[in-house]
Amino acid sequence: MTTDTLFARIVRGEIPAQIVYQDDEVTAFRDIHPAAPVHVLIVPNRVIPTLNDASAEDEVLLGKLFLTAQRLARELGIDQSGYRVVMNTNADAGQSVAHIHLHLLGGRRLTWPPG
Repeated sequence: MTTDTLFARIVRGEIPAQIVYQDDEVTAFRDIHPAAPVHVLIVPNRVIPTLNDASAEDEVLLGKLFLTAQRLARELGIDQSGYRVVMNTNADAGQSVAHIHLHLLGGRRLTWPPG
């Protein structure tokens, strides 16, 4: 399993990004190809390639990803109007980086189904 993903390099500060939140466990940064006015990616600092690779020991970390999304939605002013949190798993779902991440999307009316 590689630990040198694009997102891991962002977490380590090797690639510039618009980081909106970072602590010892998670990092959140603006997507470079936003699908909504607010589009933030929230990643664990430790590489987990896909949700299929997560284990019981990742339970607290996965919860922290979602609570970070909640916090950022409030800080970015989209908590009351509404937002979407998405995690894609593998190629058919649209996962292009082998490092799990949540997409926090908001700032406009989002349609369903998403794609």
